Amino acid sequence: MHEDGRFLYPGSGAANETGRGDAAETKLNIPMPPGADDAGFYAAWERVEAYLAEAEPEFIIFQCGADSIKGDPITNMAYSAEAHRHAASRLCKLADRYAGGRLLVLGGGGYNLHNIAAGWNAVVEALLA
Repeated sequence: MHEDGRFLYPGSGAANETGRGDAAETKLNIPMPPGADDAGFYAAWERVEAYLAEAEPEFIIFQCGADSIKGDPITNMAYSAEAHRHAASRLCKLADRYAGGRLLVLGGGGYNLHNIAAGWNAVVEALLA
């Protein structure tokens, strides 16, 4: 779930970019419109859970960039730290269900120091819950 590449560099991440060759259909891209907020996040999140239920992954990599939090100077997204908390919490449960608890959590973009702190605090709190 990321800002639609038609509006943000590098212009990739279209919904039809799902992997190639042996990796075909192993990637889910959910491009979101500029200004997407928590309501849009939660609505799209259902697709993430459905995808993981079908894929039954052996491990999950969660790349959670804080640049999607409202007020970031680079992107045009409007998520809150609570959306990040929700993603981390749900991915913990899904990793337990499908991947033996294997969840790798990685940072990413984020150019507003307050957002980075709020987003990562929410993620870490969810991981420790």
